[in-house]
Amino acid sequence: MPPKKPELLSGTLDLLILRVLNGGPLHGFAIAERIHVLSREVLTVEEGSLYPALYRMEAKGWIEPEWGISPRGRRAKLYALTKDGRKQLANEQQIWSQMVFAIGDVLKNT
Repeated sequence: MPPKKPELLSGTLDLLILRVLNGGPLHGFAIAERIHVLSREVLTVEEGSLYPALYRMEAKGWIEPEWGISPRGRRAKLYALTKDGRKQLANEQQIWSQMVFAIGDVLKNT
């Protein structure tokens, strides 16, 4: 039986999206694909999770959509990080780093 692929931990999708968009505006499919590629094909973001997250983040002012042209020449909604989104990314990266160290300490000491 092949090993099960890990699922995204609660609260990590926003961090991953913000991090990917820090490199520049992308459309939804490209965001999911970039996360998949950067994770060495371990993480898969399903459409049913991605778009609600994008809409939620847009409502919070972390990202803003703009219509543009995809690399394939099609009209697409591109999402870009806002100033508040950059601040949120820095906050979430700090929290994530603390969490990783804390979990690592627990795993080493049990």
